[in-house]
Amino acid sequence: MSIDNHEPPELISDYPLSDTQLALYRQDGHIRLKQVMTPSETDAYEPIISEVVRKLNHHDKPLSQRDTYGKAFIQVGNLWTKSEAIRRFTLARRFAKIAADLMGVRGVRLYHDQALFKEPGGGHTPWHQDQIYWPLDTDQTITMWMPLVPISEEIGSMTFASGTHTKGYVSRLVISDESHSTLGQYIEAKGIPQVNYGAMAPGDATFHAGWTLHSAPGNPTEHMRKVMTVIYMADDAKVIEPQSNVHRNALELSLPGCKPGEPAASPLNPVVYRRED
Repeated sequence: MSIDNHEPPELISDYPLSDTQLALYRQDGHIRLKQVMTPSETDAYEPIISEVVRKLNHHDKPLSQRDTYGKAFIQVGNLWTKSEAIRRFTLARRFAKIAADLMGVRGVRLYHDQALFKEPGGGHTPWHQDQIYWPLDTDQTITMWMPLVPISEEIGSMTFASGTHTKGYVSRLVISDESHSTLGQYIEAKGIPQVNYGAMAPGDATFHAGWTLHSAPGNPTEHMRKVMTVIYMADDAKVIEPQSNVHRNALELSLPGCKPGEPAASPLNPVVYRRED
């Protein structure tokens, strides 16, 4: 299935990272990088991604009738399989090399992509750890979170609990009011520093580790907060025995055909970057 035939620019050039940036990511489990895409590149991709999200949005209830998760965002995954143009974005060498460099691994595979559009009046995203959703045997996972439109101070970016990526699994709670309360209390009790990068320009990006605790504020503005995410894993990651229903769902949707103990390498998980040396 292909929704469009546009050919936006290829994103193959390197985005150099300093030793200081690498050290900060490995210490904190998150980092903000400016202009990972240039303004012209972002202008080319935003309308394409927005149109695909509009067509694939499954929400049919107003915000007031949804649960906390449903109020948090419009969520559409595996967009790269629906659009040749978005395929260029999701499989971009530039993004994947950043992910590999930050994690310090030789290569990375795609886990999946997701559009996360927070509607005007949309609710907050509760505290959670991404990796409780992923049946993987590695902690070498990372998410790129990139706004496609200006993000004002009023909305802000995500809030990260620094250093929590070193804690591994903290709670099995999925995104919910309960996770927000329980994990928020954990962060406060431990005195864990919280960081919000505030306003962001289109094409800026944050990267965070799979175990890093994070949340996001609601959207009090009249404008859609349009964000595209891409999740990567080390290219030698393997599948573990599912430990929950969310793991079983993930196997079906993101790792189809993969069995416990086998490489996490379905047709939906291509290698997107590997160093040649």
